[in-house]
Amino acid sequence: MFKLNETHSINLISWVESANRAGCDYSIQNLPFAQFRRMNSNENFRGGVAIGDKVIDLAALSLMGVLKGKAQAAAQACTQPSLNEFMAMGVEVWSALRLALSRALRNGSELQDALTICLIPQSAVEYSLPCQIGDYTDFYTSIHHATRVGSLFRPDNPLLPNYKWVPIGYHGRASSIGISGQTFHRPNGQTMVPGAEKPCVGPCKRLDHELEIGIFIGQGNHLGEPIAIENSEDHVFGICLFNDWSARDIQGWEYQPLGPFLAKNFASTISPWIVSLEALAPFRTSFSHPIDDPQPLPYLTSDINSEAGGIDIKLQVFIQTEKMRNDSQEPEKITDSNFHHSYWTIAQMVTHHTVNGCNLRPGDLLGSGTQSGPELAEAGSLLELTVGGKHPITLSNGEKRAFIEDGDSLFIRGNCHRDGAAYIGFGEVVSTVLPAKNNLKHR
Repeated sequence: MFKLNETHSINLISWVESANRAGCDYSIQNLPFAQFRRMNSNENFRGGVAIGDKVIDLAALSLMGVLKGKAQAAAQACTQPSLNEFMAMGVEVWSALRLALSRALRNGSELQDALTICLIPQSAVEYSLPCQIGDYTDFYTSIHHATRVGSLFRPDNPLLPNYKWVPIGYHGRASSIGISGQTFHRPNGQTMVPGAEKPCVGPCKRLDHELEIGIFIGQGNHLGEPIAIENSEDHVFGICLFNDWSARDIQGWEYQPLGPFLAKNFASTISPWIVSLEALAPFRTSFSHPIDDPQPLPYLTSDINSEAGGIDIKLQVFIQTEKMRNDSQEPEKITDSNFHHSYWTIAQMVTHHTVNGCNLRPGDLLGSGTQSGPELAEAGSLLELTVGGKHPITLSNGEKRAFIEDGDSLFIRGNCHRDGAAYIGFGEVVSTVLPAKNNLKHR
């Protein structure tokens, strides 16, 4: 686990003036990674680092030869069309590049002229997925979400007995994960209407968002070699914001006995910037299960996980309906939550995923599962906020939403801030629902 070092100092000032503004997501203490190119160009996508309202072109920087050693090797790896090679290089290399960039971006740096040439306005770039995502696993780490949803699907048995013992997860579909800005058609699928004698097929009527964080694996492990919890975070490249779209009516019909399938694999959306665990070191929190709950088994326990396994990441969800967009109305907040409510930590997710010998690879993605807090206003899905659609929310313009409608855009934003630490932002992830493609024979 990363300890505080010179890159976290709240006193650091960058010569990139926009990075010093209060509330700037991409301060000099952040330095997240993405894959980008100039908008509407035929350039290759390559690695970049956010600083203020600019992107550092790491491919251009690597050609200048001003970085040395591991930092230069890292920048060279970021010239590729995905970050997989850089992710595979490991924590020492990631940290070396972060330190070199931090020093080069500080006021008085001798490298200011060199880096200035490598800066591109964020307003002039577009993003791709940061890496080739080989596998995607979605966890279920919010006990508040699990209990509320369980009460809707299984009123007599909302929280299954294994939940407090096992970091529950399922393997999702990597091919339908898109970058922020993703648009997708409302999914068609098979549902069973209450009281009907047989299922029907047609457009989903209970489309929902899920407020999650995404966890990118860096260095992997060999098949058959589990990752110990003490070492698990060394295998995590960083985290992003994640909206795991869900078709609740399809899910309700298909999920037993094998869990989610078509209800979850039609679209998921991630934010472009990956924030390193090193950048989040000032926001670590203690972790524990309630004293009356089962305590984690030994392989899921360590002193450092108990002392600082949690992360204080503030999360918000906003909605902008088509009418709001047409009326030039800004997105409206519907949820405030926090990742520190998670029942399982990132370290525990990684460790449990590999306890059977499963091999993780650079670029693999773990979803945290919907991040809901103890209060209903902290719910990370409309399924919870509207109590299964029974109590629609009313927006400021008078529109009501039980579930997501065609034309709606969902925004997820996240940040970390506290006294004595610099503000760290994740940017946002936004995606928009289009009408279903009506090319099925409905019956």
